[in-house]
Amino acid sequence: MNPIPKMLIGLGVILIGIGLIWAVLGRFINLGRLPGDIAVTKGNFKFYFPIVTCIVISVVLSLVSYLIRWFLK
Repeated sequence: MNPIPKMLIGLGVILIGIGLIWAVLGRFINLGRLPGDIAVTKGNFKFYFPIVTCIVISVVLSLVSYLIRWFLK
């Protein structure tokens, strides 16, 4: 079997797993509404930029990536 279909299937399974975990943990962890996220409301205009949420997700993904590379050595 070609490696590209295997990779796409693997990525699909990973995305489904992340979605399920997010749905379950979303009830307990208020990710997306952390202190430090920017929210501006003026009249009927709303602007929301989750800067702290982006930083938290980046740190977690960096740690996961580091651990995967460390275990695969």
